[in-house]
Amino acid sequence: MYRRILVGYDGSKAGKKAFDKALDLAARDRAALYVLTVVRPPEIADDVEGEAVIENSRDTHARMLAPLKRPVAAKGVKGHFEVAVGHPAEQIIYHADRKNVDLIVVGDRGRSKFVRLLLGSVSKQVVQYADRTVLVVR
Repeated sequence: MYRRILVGYDGSKAGKKAFDKALDLAARDRAALYVLTVVRPPEIADDVEGEAVIENSRDTHARMLAPLKRPVAAKGVKGHFEVAVGHPAEQIIYHADRKNVDLIVVGDRGRSKFVRLLLGSVSKQVVQYADRTVLVVR
């Protein structure tokens, strides 16, 4: 039984599946649901340009979370929605620690094996470095 569940959400098909699974688990266990989306800062940019890109991305990500609030409320789940800035795996683990969640739910993007080997995936990094249960939804 879970008390607090964090789901990483990026608007993708895999992210939606992860959100749906996390919401079902939260409703079943009457757990709080933390929905986190992460803005990646630009690799190379000056301070002013970088801040503008991040602020624009924050707004876009906040709008992406808005439609998720209705199904959370419909299931009677206490939902918390947040936009973070940084590397997605690092931010998911950081927020899981900060919120003391029992379960992290992430989607598996289904990239090719070569790309996953070369770059790694957020889900793989979360599984590798998180010190709590992680559910990867396919």
